[in-house]
Amino acid sequence: MPETPVQKPVADQSPAQPAKALKSTLNLPQTPFAMKANLPVNEPIRLESWQKQDLYGQIRAARAGAPRYILHDGPPYANGAIHLGHALNKCIKDFVVKTKTMAGFDAPYVPGWDCHGLPIEIKVDEQLGRKKLEMDPIAVRRACREYAQKYVDLQRSQFERIGVFGRWNDPYLTMSFQYEAAIAETFYDFFENNFVYKGLKPVYWCIHDRTALAEAEVEYEQHTSPSVYVRYKLTSDPTAISPKLSGQNVYTIIWTTTPWTLPASQAVAFNPILDYVALKNSDGATYIVLADLAKQTAEACDLDATEIARFKGSALEHTTFQHPFLDRQVLGVVAPYVTAEQGTGAVHTAPAHGVDDFYTGKRYNLPEIQYVDNAGRHRHTAQHGGHAAQPYEDQTVFKSNPTIIEVLREKGALLSATEFQHSYPHCWRCHNPVIVRATEQWFIGMETPMFTPEGAETTFRQRALDEIKKVKWDPAWGEERISNMIATRPDWCISRQRIWGVPIAVFLCEKCGTPLNDKAINKSIVDLFHKEGADAWYTHDVSALLPAGTKCTCGHTEFRKEMDILDVWFESGASWHAVVEQEPTLRPIPVDLYTEGGDQHRGWFHSSLLCAVGMRGIAPYKMVATSGWTLDEQGRAFSKSLGNGVDPVDIAKRLGGEIVRLWVASVDFREDVAASENLMQRVSDNYRKLRNTLRFLLSNLSDFDPATNAVKDFAKLEPLDQYILAKLAQLTEKIRTAYDEFEFHRAYHALNEFTNTDLSALYLDVLKDRLYTFAPNHPARRSAQTALWRIAETLTRLIAPILSFTADEVWQLLPKIEGREPSVHLALFPNPEDFVTAAMKEELLTEWQYLLGARTATLEQLEHLRKAGSIGKGLDAAVQIESMASYVGILEKYQSALPELFNVSSVSINDLGIQGGAAVSFKGGGVYRPIVERATGTKCERCWRYTSDVGKEEKYPTVCLRCAEALTAINFPPYS
Repeated sequence: MPETPVQKPVADQSPAQPAKALKSTLNLPQTPFAMKANLPVNEPIRLESWQKQDLYGQIRAARAGAPRYILHDGPPYANGAIHLGHALNKCIKDFVVKTKTMAGFDAPYVPGWDCHGLPIEIKVDEQLGRKKLEMDPIAVRRACREYAQKYVDLQRSQFERIGVFGRWNDPYLTMSFQYEAAIAETFYDFFENNFVYKGLKPVYWCIHDRTALAEAEVEYEQHTSPSVYVRYKLTSDPTAISPKLSGQNVYTIIWTTTPWTLPASQAVAFNPILDYVALKNSDGATYIVLADLAKQTAEACDLDATEIARFKGSALEHTTFQHPFLDRQVLGVVAPYVTAEQGTGAVHTAPAHGVDDFYTGKRYNLPEIQYVDNAGRHRHTAQHGGHAAQPYEDQTVFKSNPTIIEVLREKGALLSATEFQHSYPHCWRCHNPVIVRATEQWFIGMETPMFTPEGAETTFRQRALDEIKKVKWDPAWGEERISNMIATRPDWCISRQRIWGVPIAVFLCEKCGTPLNDKAINKSIVDLFHKEGADAWYTHDVSALLPAGTKCTCGHTEFRKEMDILDVWFESGASWHAVVEQEPTLRPIPVDLYTEGGDQHRGWFHSSLLCAVGMRGIAPYKMVATSGWTLDEQGRAFSKSLGNGVDPVDIAKRLGGEIVRLWVASVDFREDVAASENLMQRVSDNYRKLRNTLRFLLSNLSDFDPATNAVKDFAKLEPLDQYILAKLAQLTEKIRTAYDEFEFHRAYHALNEFTNTDLSALYLDVLKDRLYTFAPNHPARRSAQTALWRIAETLTRLIAPILSFTADEVWQLLPKIEGREPSVHLALFPNPEDFVTAAMKEELLTEWQYLLGARTATLEQLEHLRKAGSIGKGLDAAVQIESMASYVGILEKYQSALPELFNVSSVSINDLGIQGGAAVSFKGGGVYRPIVERATGTKCERCWRYTSDVGKEEKYPTVCLRCAEALTAINFPPYS
């Protein structure tokens, strides 16, 4: 980045050109350092230095014994390089940890990674190809472990590159032996306390990944499905429904968007309390549909029908229908979930492919035959019910839809076929549409009995809901969101049909299938996992894992191992136990903070809550902060096809990691946040302004020793310096409050306002004359340097959590102080009272509000005269301020500071008479009027002020006494 050049004094010019020579003797700063930005080059050097010095370890040692603040890290998935969402997340956590550390807390940060699961296994499948078929599970798991470790190492280096502090040399990994043992221990706690059961239930199933999915692993996306109306012929006595149907050729009509489920159709469900009608069509067929949906059904099926009978849905219970294309009787059943919202009021029911269907099937003892295999292919239709082989046999479910529609058409059962756009469940990993499939899985029961802390009986679900209310949710809507999810979720399906994960380490009786639940055996497996990891489940035979003589409750002595693995959400949800409860540097739950993206209300926040409530009876966190999505400037999600992505690694390489960090600080992370190359460049410009301000501060402290040069007594500081320190105290309050509330964007804006408005546009601009023309040890110059030193010290500490590289660099370049911490990251935040008392701060800010109003009006008058050609620079003028008597006292109090503040040669003050004239009103009451005239006296060739003492010092006849004093102090040679 380009830097503002620093001008240096030239003390050896010839006095043959006195004006030029004298002007060159301004006390301009000597800069003993470059402080060039060049962040892409300098940041890695500083990072390497931190690592060599073990800065994180030093921070931990410095805060030992302080009150602890624990942010528990949610594990990102070890699958690919980091993206902008990762950078946002990790920077927020880094801001929290560093602000708490500098506020005096012991705030360790143990990063972690989610290393098991489907995405990694799929990638390894792609790499191994057909070779995988010849490999044993341990070899496949080894390949998965290597793949995960590769991306752990990559992401770790990328997080470190953007300045995130943490225990990077020893993170937690869900694939570590210790963590895998803790997962097994968590499972056994549920298992031994009767939360866990194995049963046949409908679950979401990904046919692409061939595994069950939990609710949290399903996302809804737009999908185009076939929309078909199919007729089922009544085979039971129609008069049992209504006498008016005697002799009629009766059908009912179902509507479905999943024709592939029709081979599994076992029933048609009707609402028992709603009205149904029989419609006599012009072709002689009579159709039974819900009365409220009769008109739209007739339109959809192109029926020319007349109502001939009306009856309640309960009349259809226990009727029978002919399956539309299979040799099967279909039962008429009643169910309250059938509504008048859409369809026909007659719902095709396949117990193997729907939750409501499944439980209806249970009530009516319907067959639970599974016609679809793990890959979603139709199988065995010929073996079930004596059906002939069908043309859709071996086809996957979605590809079979057209085939089944054609079968319906050939059988005369199809009344309408169109397409239907709707929201449909997709796998969160592979993004393919999923199905509902009844399979035998392991579940955690949400209605498992528990007790409240007071001893009252409740359920697991209710206990979780009660704990949610004790947590602080930020934003507040998070509470309702997760509460609704917990309140409505089904039992938690925790089994997956894959290899790469922690197995459900249960032994099943070979005879009756009953799980063996023995605490001693369970503990032995946990101990084994500690020593050998979860691979031990695959390397040891059952005989080696079970004590001799182990028996099932049925008396059988032969067992087999369950080979399903645990849901990865269960694994990450157990992290509070695997990490927080196992680490001596942390402390028991609840921890202080979890913070992740909004999708984690159904993910990590959700599973962590359930694991902690089930195991410890409490929520694992005191507070949950939720971040939004990263989008482009048009509000679109990042995608390769749009080419709108922003790569934080690339930004760090080109602009610097500080730019990524500053961008994160500039946005309210609770909302969806925008990012683009343009926005990053804008942030880079803001960074450059701040850096140049810091350079200016440092460059003017090159001859300043706080021990000997600082003005210790606040009352002896110049008025303008007192004011800026009052503003600095105000800034410190704002930023520390913003940090406490995790409002990092407020800190960012407060910092920008202070540096751009209070410093650059006012204080530093006004201060230059005092810094560059006064004698080096003049009290007024030392006063200015004292203020600059205070500002530099304070800003460096305040920006350290966000601009970690820059702050540490500045810290090394600040004037040395005995006993000061070697790194800013070991220091504490400043307190507002470090500079000025609260009462003095308020008094100064109130008085200077008036003075700055006077300055603004005076500068406007000066600019008017400058444009008219009456004066050149402001120092060509003298100002007389007329003011109401009540404010004359304030002006007189600060009269000595007003020429510097207004940048004029002199200022006088008079009471304002009755005549207001062009008086100016200002905020806070009162009026004043600046009268600008051309300054009298002689112009000093060095400071350019007009004074009456120019030439009073014989050695320097063209300068004022103040400048003569400065020239003498720097041993400037006399001239004639």
